[in-house]
Amino acid sequence: MIVKVCGMRDPENIRAVSELDIQWLGMIFWEKSSRYVSEKPSFLPTKQKRVGVFVDADIEDILGKVREYALDIIQLHGKESPAYIRRLRPLCDDRVAAIIKALNIATAEDLEQTKPYMDVVDYFLFDTKAKMVGGNGTKFDWSVLSEYNGTTPFILSGGIGPDDADKVKAFHHPQLAGIDLNSRFETAPGLKDIEKLKHFIYEQNQ
Repeated sequence: MIVKVCGMRDPENIRAVSELDIQWLGMIFWEKSSRYVSEKPSFLPTKQKRVGVFVDADIEDILGKVREYALDIIQLHGKESPAYIRRLRPLCDDRVAAIIKALNIATAEDLEQTKPYMDVVDYFLFDTKAKMVGGNGTKFDWSVLSEYNGTTPFILSGGIGPDDADKVKAFHHPQLAGIDLNSRFETAPGLKDIEKLKHFIYEQNQ
C-alpha cells in the first residue's frame, strides 16, 4: 500500500522522512496553506515519488513547478474541472506519472463527484469535508466508501493519526491504493514527528 506523507518543506525534515518506508512525499504549492512551499528546499527525495499539491492553480504555474521540482505526481485539491485536467495532462512532461483529484467526502452522496472524473484522473484522494482545504486533522466516516463502485483507485486521507494503524488495517476496499499522512503527525505545520511516523509505519507493516 502506498504511504504518502504530505505537507513537507523543511529540507532536514524531508531528508529524515525520506529514510522511512514511504512511497510518496508531498509538497503544497498553495499560498494560503500553512504548509506552503515558498522556496525550493535544499534537499528533495530521490527514493520517493514527489507529489505537488495545487489548488485552482493556473496550468502554467503547475508546469513551472513540475519542471523546477521534478514532480512525479500532480494532486489537484481545488475545483478543477475534468476539462481543465484534460488540458493539463498532455502538457506535462514524461516524468509526470499520475494526476490525483482530491474530493471532500462526508456522505455517500458526495461520491457522486467521482463520476465526471472517472476516466480523467489516475487516482482520487478522499479527504474530509471541512472549511479548510486539507490538513484539517479530522476523519470522515470511512464506511460511506462502501458505496464507491468506481474503477479509479483512491488514496484515503483526512485526519489519519499515530493511533490509527489498526483502523487503517481493518479498512478494506478493492480500490484502496494508499493512505495520506499529514497534520496529525506534526510538531508544527510542515514539520513531521519522525518517531510517530516510524512507529505508525512499523505497526502498518505488522
